[in-house]
Amino acid sequence: MDKILEGLISSDHSVPVKRAIVKKVVEAAENDLTREQCRALFTLTTRLVLLGDDPFQRQIGLQVLEAYARYHRPEFELFFSKDFVLSLLQQGYGELDHRDPAIIDYIHCCLRLLISCPSVLETFSVIQVEVLRMVCERPEPALCVRLSALLSDFMQCIPRDKSGVLFCQQLVRTISCFQCFASEERELREYVGQVTKVGTLLQNIWKAEPATLLPSLQEVFAIISSTDPSFDPSIALASLVQHIPVQMITVLIKSLTTDQNVRDASMTKALCRMIDWLSWPLAQHVDTWVIALLKGLAAVQKFTILIDVTLLKIELVFSRLWYPIVRQGALAVLSHMLLSFQHSPEAFHLVVPHVVPLVHSLKTDGLPTSQAFLLQFTELIHCMMYQYSGFPDLYDHILEAIKDLPKPSEEKIKLVLNQSAWTSQSNSFASGLLRPAGKSETGRTGLVNLGNTCYMNSIIQTLFMATDFRRHVLSLHLNGSNTLMKKLQLLFAFLAHTQRAAYAPRNFLEASRPPWFNVGSQQDCSEYLRFLLERLHEEEKTLHVLESAKPKVDPVNTDPTAQTSSEDHQDGHLVQAGNQPANDGRTLIERMFGGKLITGIRCMQCNGMSEKEEPFTDLSLAFCPSASSQGSPNAERPSVEARVLCQGSVNGGSEAPESGSSSSPAANVQYEPATNEPPLSVPDLINYFLAPEILDEDNAYFCEKCISLQRAERTMKVVTAPEYLILTLLRFSYDAKSHVRKKILENVVIPKALRLPVHAASPPGRWSSTAACPLQVDAAESSENLAKKLKPSQGEEEEERKLRIDEAEEMDRGRGAHIQSVPYMLSSVVVHSGVSSESGHYYSYGRNINGADGTQRPAGRSPVKEDAEAGPAASALCTSEQADASPANGPEARDWLLFNDSRVTFTSLQSVQNITSRFPKDTAYVLMYRKQELPGSNGSEGHAANGMRLSAEPPLQKELLDAIIKDNKLFLQEQELSARTQALQASASSCSFRPNGSDDNNPPGSCGPSGGGGGGGGGGGFNTISRLVF
Repeated sequence: MDKILEGLISSDHSVPVKRAIVKKVVEAAENDLTREQCRALFTLTTRLVLLGDDPFQRQIGLQVLEAYARYHRPEFELFFSKDFVLSLLQQGYGELDHRDPAIIDYIHCCLRLLISCPSVLETFSVIQVEVLRMVCERPEPALCVRLSALLSDFMQCIPRDKSGVLFCQQLVRTISCFQCFASEERELREYVGQVTKVGTLLQNIWKAEPATLLPSLQEVFAIISSTDPSFDPSIALASLVQHIPVQMITVLIKSLTTDQNVRDASMTKALCRMIDWLSWPLAQHVDTWVIALLKGLAAVQKFTILIDVTLLKIELVFSRLWYPIVRQGALAVLSHMLLSFQHSPEAFHLVVPHVVPLVHSLKTDGLPTSQAFLLQFTELIHCMMYQYSGFPDLYDHILEAIKDLPKPSEEKIKLVLNQSAWTSQSNSFASGLLRPAGKSETGRTGLVNLGNTCYMNSIIQTLFMATDFRRHVLSLHLNGSNTLMKKLQLLFAFLAHTQRAAYAPRNFLEASRPPWFNVGSQQDCSEYLRFLLERLHEEEKTLHVLESAKPKVDPVNTDPTAQTSSEDHQDGHLVQAGNQPANDGRTLIERMFGGKLITGIRCMQCNGMSEKEEPFTDLSLAFCPSASSQGSPNAERPSVEARVLCQGSVNGGSEAPESGSSSSPAANVQYEPATNEPPLSVPDLINYFLAPEILDEDNAYFCEKCISLQRAERTMKVVTAPEYLILTLLRFSYDAKSHVRKKILENVVIPKALRLPVHAASPPGRWSSTAACPLQVDAAESSENLAKKLKPSQGEEEEERKLRIDEAEEMDRGRGAHIQSVPYMLSSVVVHSGVSSESGHYYSYGRNINGADGTQRPAGRSPVKEDAEAGPAASALCTSEQADASPANGPEARDWLLFNDSRVTFTSLQSVQNITSRFPKDTAYVLMYRKQELPGSNGSEGHAANGMRLSAEPPLQKELLDAIIKDNKLFLQEQELSARTQALQASASSCSFRPNGSDDNNPPGSCGPSGGGGGGGGGGGFNTISRLVF
């Protein structure tokens, strides 16, 4: 039969004739043949299959071989022996090389014919050894595909145990050598298909033998982390990523990032090559693994690698956005790289030139997924432009291109940026002291306690949370000056943009500390605030005087390019950025915190009146005696009688009877006697401050008209309401008997909103005077004198009480039309924790404002309606607004922030208002209220008219931005160095945790040199973990 077949092949018959004869030969396979005839036929068909001149000969050989092997299986089993297979795999067949794919196909076919024969097991053993050898020879993709098909069908041919691990590792290395030089799409598709099939084989092996997975991945990392310049692994390795269980991300990244044997250069190479994998068209989860590795490196503070890789690969990642098949994964990686790279705009500015062309392409390419992708992309761009504002020359064309697309809210942008920063990344393996010292979930920056400097930290955070003041300070052009305002501007810039969890304000402390403050000692935050505001005010006045002494320069300049040169001539003077209206010569402190009081004294003999106008930056509120609670507006508005009777309290102290006070000599604390009367509120103290007082006996008034000492009545009224109303509660009083300053621990109700009675110094409608007058910041002694309320003598009090009440009611009716209740909303509260002014701890609460202009309105109230209901007489009193109560975990639960040195946490208004009831030694000390829009006024017009409020955060000036970028890089280097040092220490020995610093007298919040948990490095060490893979 073999002779017939051979003659047929070499004959000149037509193909149809040959096929008909072959069919007869195949049908004759059922006939009996001798062993020699079978062997001759198997030899001929094998030669045709492997060495046939054309596909027809190979097809005939295969067809006849399969037919006779089925009917003569024992003879074929003897022919296809293990020795024959070994010779094929080692020596080839004739002129056919042993690495030719045809040999693998032939063996694959023969194994299918012998699958039920016992001798095939010996053949499997031979193949196990030979396929390992073949893989080590780095075969081409075509041969690897044939091997994969063979091994996928006959898993018994796959090496086992240690040889199986080695086989997988070598197959991985073989894939890394795949190269594609095709340029046609058909060839590219064929190449991708080949790689996919080989990857599927590895997936099947990993599933069948899980012990081979980790060594295989170890080999992957060894390949991609190689720094050998002569070897560039194939991007085909990306096909393996989709076969790695996603659940293993944590354990693999943990092992990789904590391995001290992995050098930075190797890690950088590996990460760069993984980012290159984004170009592989069919790979899944590549972006997931890349982002996981980026987060893992951030968690162990290897920021140098992250910086280098980001700057090196950011443009390549962006270029992948042009290809729809890999676009989504590339955007995920690009978003993470840009949003986490927050210490500098360098990475974002590398891709800025490519944004507009991509946007135009996405708008016009017609793909159904392009519109949704464009929305995600523009949201990312908005976040980055918000993070690095101040580059209109770069961003104008981008804003024009995306102007018709939705913009995310400012709150959402801040949340995204806060969650994405490198210092915000956390990993389960970055435990203990190696956790990155990133910002808290609030996104705000704390202030490091530099040794009993909580008094300064609380005031700085309070001023920073004064939105309008902060924005004005940041918008000043100070041009390299060394003024205190410049240092405050730099400090505000760091609080807003630093990557540090807490910033150490050393330079500002040295510049702003009053000369009489002892270094390292606890101080009065109210005294510090007055000194700071006075310094800033006087400094600006001095600069204005110096500026006015210079020759006048023509202010008209329509050339926008002349901005830099005009700034150079300012020589450090305070110049407001943008087109701000004239401030009538007032300083920034006057415009933000300055108000005016008129003090009037009326002689009760001749009714002569003397008035004096005085500026103020804060009101020092003394505690009125317990009788004043009768006039509390909690139940109903206080009557004129209650206002008149609310007098007394010398030097800010309480008039509680001596016998009723339980004073502790050790703590020097004054406790108020328990009563059933409602607690005092802030409006009560303001009304008490503004209530008339009697000047009599030793304090009698010298009347120039009567030319003698006379009994008189002194009144105070606010005629100009400040933008920010600062209230200081005079809780520290001097006890003449014990010669110590005692603290009044009485709880004071803090309303969310209040209304301040402001008297018109001019015709109605001009309630706020704009006349410039010098600012006088009261010293502590004058503040207490300002708040004195002296009692009239007991003998004359009753007979004149009714007369004074009638006169006061008549005056109120006459003045009612000239009094306006100005609404204020609570902005910040500074709390003192302790029992003495010489010790304790300060911390502050601040309203978390997220609006575009930060405007706050009293909840649920209409200002116009409130005044209409109250009537003209009641408007002379300070009242509180009733805000709707919300649960502690409701929408307002995160409206407030608690600043406790280095720690910044979310809190609620209820926590602010209930602090003293929960912690009796923690009492509100300094309060800041922000003025709201006046009744009947247009908000936007009001803002534009007085220029007090800026609509958004101003862009950072170049000098400030450069300083922040420099410090952010330094911080990342410090964190990385600290992490490496601790990792080396931890590998040798365990490390116990010792907190840095200590508290002052152990108050609820820390006040030590590193208060609040520290603001910089990592500290300490961490437990070593077993290496799993890398």
